[in-house]
Amino acid sequence: MHDGEPDHEARRSQPALASYALSQGSRLRRGVGAVAGNHVIISMTGGKVHLALAHFRKGTLRVSVGQRVVRGQHLADCGNSGNSTQPHLHMQAMDSSDLSVTRGLPMLFRHYREWMSGAGGYRLAHRAVPHERAVVEPLQDN
Repeated sequence: MHDGEPDHEARRSQPALASYALSQGSRLRRGVGAVAGNHVIISMTGGKVHLALAHFRKGTLRVSVGQRVVRGQHLADCGNSGNSTQPHLHMQAMDSSDLSVTRGLPMLFRHYREWMSGAGGYRLAHRAVPHERAVVEPLQDN
């Protein structure tokens, strides 16, 4: 886990994005922690799959290294730290807990409603991968 990276102002206009882009180099030189921002890495059962959750708000992490976490537990508040222009949660399944060498893995989501971009409707999905540009809404397991 890593905490202490500042949150950026949300940047929506082209002029505001320019100043953000100019700071990219210094973030990259400071390393993975500065790029991922405030983050937590969870080692899944067996230790072969890891889940990175990144861009949390500074100072809001509620977990510590080695702590066991459970589904639904509040880990931290959504933020805009690291390589981020808008507050969001970056979630990534990967083959290593080391962000500097890891490779991404496919991630299935348990049960959700997927609002299709431009299609005007939704689909219910179970143990699936959302489509590009879709908006997803979690659903309770039955």
